[in-house]
Amino acid sequence: MEKPKIAAGEPLKKMMKPGSYFWCACGLSASQPFCDGSHVGTGITPVETRIEEEKEVYWCMCKHSHSKPFCDGTHRKL
Repeated sequence: MEKPKIAAGEPLKKMMKPGSYFWCACGLSASQPFCDGSHVGTGITPVETRIEEEKEVYWCMCKHSHSKPFCDGTHRKL
């Protein structure tokens, strides 16, 4: 698998509590936007992200953002 699967055509807005999260980079996880291990064998690995304070986050769901794991608007060009 060279390119990730597009999980959705727009970002997922989610209120996040402080903690460490593993963002799904392959697009195969059933637990989007987070990793469930579906990437095994794809050559794509999840991105560990640390949220320091409670805040609203726009998670990239197209999996092509240049600001992974956060949306940068790349989905509009796919």
